[in-house]
Amino acid sequence: MQVYKYPSSKEWPAILARPQADVQDLFEKTGNILKEIQQTGDEAVWRYARKFDNLTGETFEVTQREIDEACLLVSSDLKQAIIQAKSNIEKFHLAQKEGKRQVETMKGVNCWQKSVAIDKVGLYIPGGTAPLFSTVLMLAVPAKIAGCREIVLCSPAGKDGKIHPAVLYTASLVGITRIFKLGGIQAIGAMAYGTETVPAVYKIFGPGNRFVTAAKQLVSLKDVAIDMPAGPSEVLVMADESANPAFIAADLLSQAEHGGDSQVIFVTDNENLIDLVEQQVEVQLTQLPRQEIAHQALGNSRLILLKNVKEMISLTNLYAPEHLILSVRDDEKVAEQIINAGSIFMGNYTPESAGDYASGTNHTLPTHGYATAYSGVNLDSFVKKITYQKISSEGLEAIGPVIETMAAAEQLEAHKNAVTIRLNQLKTKS
Repeated sequence: MQVYKYPSSKEWPAILARPQADVQDLFEKTGNILKEIQQTGDEAVWRYARKFDNLTGETFEVTQREIDEACLLVSSDLKQAIIQAKSNIEKFHLAQKEGKRQVETMKGVNCWQKSVAIDKVGLYIPGGTAPLFSTVLMLAVPAKIAGCREIVLCSPAGKDGKIHPAVLYTASLVGITRIFKLGGIQAIGAMAYGTETVPAVYKIFGPGNRFVTAAKQLVSLKDVAIDMPAGPSEVLVMADESANPAFIAADLLSQAEHGGDSQVIFVTDNENLIDLVEQQVEVQLTQLPRQEIAHQALGNSRLILLKNVKEMISLTNLYAPEHLILSVRDDEKVAEQIINAGSIFMGNYTPESAGDYASGTNHTLPTHGYATAYSGVNLDSFVKKITYQKISSEGLEAIGPVIETMAAAEQLEAHKNAVTIRLNQLKTKS
């Protein structure tokens, strides 16, 4: 990890630069594969599933028998943990439900808004080095609460040709029945365009590698909505002398083990913490099964010493981290001054892992600085807000002249006439 002591604010953007992957050919290659899937459907999906995922067999749709067999392979302890996490996530997302809000803007002019579920959604669950069954909960639970009628799940099969049992158990637990052994670009393309086997959806959710991210961005240009742009995982830990160095190191490593392109940032106003945290990172790193991945990510990471809390807040808002841990005194006061972050974890006893799994908040969050403008996945991600209005004859007589004047000023006479013709009819009746 690189250490920076008291850098000026002009140096911050360069210090906080995210790892840059070579994307010179990424979008061209991804676009070509998507085009093939759009044109030939299952044929292209099968070709790339065999090439990239070594998929064999006669179908890439998971059967009920496969789901039942997978459920038997999941330990009772893990099942209970998943059930508890599901309950917490349901409670948090149920609290986000909004009722009908009706407002009478003028006498006789009534307007309201209602949330309506997106009818068809697709969920992408990464496999690879870490099968993220927790992401099934984070995406499927709010989709179910929102009332999405059709939920399609895609996840790559492992070397045994099967999706990880915990992923299938979790999907079964939340009531998903359309599951496909597809990963990468071919999964995103299949859900975006639809094939003979995979239904097309209206919005795609879920994290993934750079090929998945590129595919989501490309299909979102004109074919389907996506949850958000997403990249490698990241965390920023802000700490003062009240923090525990071992806790900080553990939080940094918990994100570093996601992937070699992850980034972790430690910001403090206490110089002693820099050395203590570095020591703890070295000690804990040797105990991790994924230490090679974490070690690679630490090469992208920074330890930054600043003058005071005010500077730390400013730097944090500039970085806009996916995850932000506040191990500082007055953490609630500091949190109120944070305007750019995906999810905030406050106090020494709130590890980021809690949000990843079971506290109830959603772990699908904006990365790469997108927290300046994007929210993490929540119940609203799975609904559309439809507005309604109903105007009585008395209401139109009140608001009509306003509309006529504005339409005439914009030289849109047909707009004006749509009001005038009604007002004239009301005059003949009176």
